[in-house]
Amino acid sequence: MDLIDTLVELIDMRSFSNLWFWIALAVVWSSASHWVLGVPIDLVYRAGRKGGQAERDLEDLVRVNVNRMLYITEVSGVWLLGFGCFILSGLFVLGLFYDVEFAQAVFLLSFPLTLVGLVSLATAIRIEREQITGADLRKALVRCRLYIQMIGTIAIFVTAMWGMFQNLRLGFLG
Repeated sequence: MDLIDTLVELIDMRSFSNLWFWIALAVVWSSASHWVLGVPIDLVYRAGRKGGQAERDLEDLVRVNVNRMLYITEVSGVWLLGFGCFILSGLFVLGLFYDVEFAQAVFLLSFPLTLVGLVSLATAIRIEREQITGADLRKALVRCRLYIQMIGTIAIFVTAMWGMFQNLRLGFLG
């Protein structure tokens, strides 16, 4: 094999048969589950066990991230929503109607992450509106993480089924 063939095989656009796609999928969902509202989940559990400074650190970090998220939403939320819908609909059309496998893979990665963003935003709004602190804050963050894990589980399952379908379909056709 020459250099061009090696590069083409390394940057294969057939995502569902590429190991790098599945590694990226695992890393994305592992990270999404670990960082809840920009706070590592181990900090949430440590604050529950130790209290004191760990609890204050958690509350400060959540306050900073919630304020940041709500400010971004207030300033450019409509633009982000429009741009996100444009990108997702473009990926959907390219993937489903034009059968671009790379667009299908990116859509199956990005669409559930938008749901995670909405769950996180709803949690941030609730934390800000109700001024949640202490044990109730930890409970809200753990509940948010549970919802993220549920979305991730469904997304991984759907992506795996679609990927197997694509690989079998392309294996039989060519």
